[in-house]
Amino acid sequence: MSSAPASRSRHHPQGTSWTAWLCLLLLLTACMPTASTNPGIKARLTRRALEFGRRFGLELLQSLLQKEHKLNLTGSYHSPLLGTLTYTVPRIHIHELQINDSTVDFAEDVGVRLMVQHARIRLSADWEARLGTIQDRGSIELRMRDLAVVAVLGVSVDGSGRPTVWSAGCDARGTDLHLEFHRGHSWLYNLLAPLLQRALRQDLNKQLCLELRRGVSRLEAALKHVKVSAQLDPFAAIDYSLLGRPAIMAEHGDVALKGEFFRVGKFQQRPSSAKPMALPVALPAALPMALPVPHEPMLLLAVTEFVANSAAFTYFTAGALHWNISSDMLPRQFPLQLRTKSMELFSPQLQERYPDQPMELHLSARRQPLLSCRPDALHGTFFSSAEAFVVLPNATRVPAFLLNIDANVTGKPTITGNRFGGTVSLKGLSVAQVTSHVGPVEVKRLENLLKFGLWLFGVPWANKRLQAGISLPTPHGLSLLNPRLSLQEGFMLVATDLQFKS
Repeated sequence: MSSAPASRSRHHPQGTSWTAWLCLLLLLTACMPTASTNPGIKARLTRRALEFGRRFGLELLQSLLQKEHKLNLTGSYHSPLLGTLTYTVPRIHIHELQINDSTVDFAEDVGVRLMVQHARIRLSADWEARLGTIQDRGSIELRMRDLAVVAVLGVSVDGSGRPTVWSAGCDARGTDLHLEFHRGHSWLYNLLAPLLQRALRQDLNKQLCLELRRGVSRLEAALKHVKVSAQLDPFAAIDYSLLGRPAIMAEHGDVALKGEFFRVGKFQQRPSSAKPMALPVALPAALPMALPVPHEPMLLLAVTEFVANSAAFTYFTAGALHWNISSDMLPRQFPLQLRTKSMELFSPQLQERYPDQPMELHLSARRQPLLSCRPDALHGTFFSSAEAFVVLPNATRVPAFLLNIDANVTGKPTITGNRFGGTVSLKGLSVAQVTSHVGPVEVKRLENLLKFGLWLFGVPWANKRLQAGISLPTPHGLSLLNPRLSLQEGFMLVATDLQFKS
């Protein structure tokens, strides 16, 4: 049994943000793509995830009911002995709602169903009454036991990819109702209470569902302003709108999001689109099983290589993949320093023309990086141009030579709690001369020294930062529990449970 008094417990999530997140979470479970566009991100919520979210659904129910409601309830009762009693109840205030038994599950092809049984409710209300020529007013306290509520939240999606909701069904029934009048001629009305209980019980059952529908309408209005894209920086934004119409299965719900990066202020057609992807019914055997998994996870989340490649395309076309490296930016232990003296081994004429002068390297992507996900690792190919300049004492930059530098890397992503990290390895590096203003460049020697320097300094430097990881964006208090990561052909799959920490 759980009790929800008028003052909310401090162990429950505060405010309305949690209820909004719950509803959005349930909405996301409803969406499957039916159009030709394939999702970049796909997720599956199981029945265990719904059970985890059940208490937040109950909080939504309580937040809708546990307050003052305008009722404007009017009625009458005729007694052969006393005449006709007419009454008005302008408003009610629900003080306590006790939930003894509740379940939440998927309503197939519709949305989510919440069932509450054997609940208790206590409320108070002001009343006005007329019996013949006698007018009176006072207050009433009402207690209803064995209250059952079934509410179905229907979900859909509009033309802009925003979720929409509606009340797909509601039924409230309470069989044991007790009335007690206060003030006025309460002694007389308490005698008539058994006669009034049936009519008032029916009106109250209707009012409970009416308040729930009003709450769903408020949620629907709020969802019209939900963002379906977000600008990440001056160059790129991401489109995470829903794809296709809702489809709910009996055991799980899938959500398909576009998951596509695009350039801020300018649309450019991408050379490729997301490939079809199906989430496995059972967990892949490749999932790490360091921890026993006696049950299905609450959440399966798949991120395709299309998401990474759309990001690479966006940043490349925006000109964001460009870095200037000066001589003071490299560690002193690095075997190749940006000074003409250090470059003498690869370009003797450089040192002859500009003795021991600092240099600067302008590194930029000449093609879009290519990223792919395979069961063994994440694979990346980077195509860069490196133009070297000599920095003269008057700060003038004189072009020296232009090289093409291509690199092949692999990555092993990791996930621990709410942090996503990983490691990278350099698998190949090639250097080719494009032009030179200081004679030929010994590119093979330069390539070997670059490989050694990256192996000794560059890769460890990158892995130290990657292993620290980044925090995954989750609602306040929500975290991943025992997440397990698997690389599949074309996508990365995370299977996890969820937990709430107050």
